[in-house]
Amino acid sequence: MDYDFTSILPRKGKDAIAVDLVGAPGSPYPAPREGFDVIPMWVADMNFPVPPSIQEAILSRVQHPAFGYFSPSEDYYHAIIRWQETHNGVTGLEKQHIGYENGVLGGVVSALNVFCSRGDKVLVHAPTYVGFTHALENNGYDIVHTPLRKDAAGIWRMDYADMEEKLRTRKIHAAILCSPHNPCGRVWERWELEQAMELYRKYDVQVVSDEIWSDLILGSFRHIPTQSVSEDARMRTVALYAPSKTFNLAGLVGSYHIIYNSLIRDRVEKESALCHYNSMNVLSMHALVGAYSPEGEEWARQLRQVLTGNVDFACDYIAGHFPGVSVSKPQGTYMLFLDCAEWLEARGKTMDELLKLGWDVGVVWQDGRAFFHPTSIRMNLALPRSRVEEAFRRLDTCVFNA
Repeated sequence: MDYDFTSILPRKGKDAIAVDLVGAPGSPYPAPREGFDVIPMWVADMNFPVPPSIQEAILSRVQHPAFGYFSPSEDYYHAIIRWQETHNGVTGLEKQHIGYENGVLGGVVSALNVFCSRGDKVLVHAPTYVGFTHALENNGYDIVHTPLRKDAAGIWRMDYADMEEKLRTRKIHAAILCSPHNPCGRVWERWELEQAMELYRKYDVQVVSDEIWSDLILGSFRHIPTQSVSEDARMRTVALYAPSKTFNLAGLVGSYHIIYNSLIRDRVEKESALCHYNSMNVLSMHALVGAYSPEGEEWARQLRQVLTGNVDFACDYIAGHFPGVSVSKPQGTYMLFLDCAEWLEARGKTMDELLKLGWDVGVVWQDGRAFFHPTSIRMNLALPRSRVEEAFRRLDTCVFNA
């Protein structure tokens, strides 16, 4: 069956901040000029309908008119185990290793609360997902950034020398690994993960691996679970997953952790429970089962083809039409991270001016300064191709070459 990734999904007034926040009072995203509609390319959710299997699973459950207390079903655990084995080659995963989290960021904080004391330093790669920044700062942790650097081919790489220097001198015993990386779109190779995890072993660093993007791998790249690269990595890592990015389910809330180390697992589960608010929603559970079904699997395969095509189009368009703008082609996720430094310098423009030029014509892109990269813009390409092409046409004629 071919699924619909071409129709434009009307989202206005349908509980979508991607469009409803634009032009709202107090919003950082102003309404576009007259004559331009909104093309939402900022917040990381998709502008595609979910696979029918998800809606069918939810509607089937809604037919029963009681929604009382419940425990996660065996189908829930079996769906996760099968999905991890099929997509990531994970073996030996059992029900006891899986635990619910209201969201990946909540899981990150719970794990850090186990690994650290408030005020401890946590190593994070930069550019840095803005959610990590807020979660760590709000919970009293001191972020130590280690930069990702582009190699001669323009591919973002970890700087292992910088990582080791900071681990050695700053008394750091916890790190966050984003795999695949948001916002850079890197899908780490096995040797890269092995080298990072060896440093963490050497300096006795506990790792929180955010793998929420792991299903959205582009082209021929392949996700390597952090816990799979060695037995030590398996035992020192808390891995976090969710169907929300893959299947556009962020509004239903529901993530899960995989923890093989029983001591860490017991403590993380206790930490997550302390707020008395880390409980699964019954419809979220059924949505995951519907997502992690054979139909959901085929839908996700087609989605990856669509996203790969959108990324290819966007990167080719930038290279051919936007002088002074560069991008490292993402290997995973559906986000672009543009570097506009040369364009800004050549035009004598500020980042605020550039961002506004896009917003004025309805291209609602996101300020990269919040990701600790001062001349960058993050763009969401999870839209029908016609909308992506229209956005780049506007950027061409009204922004970068105006």
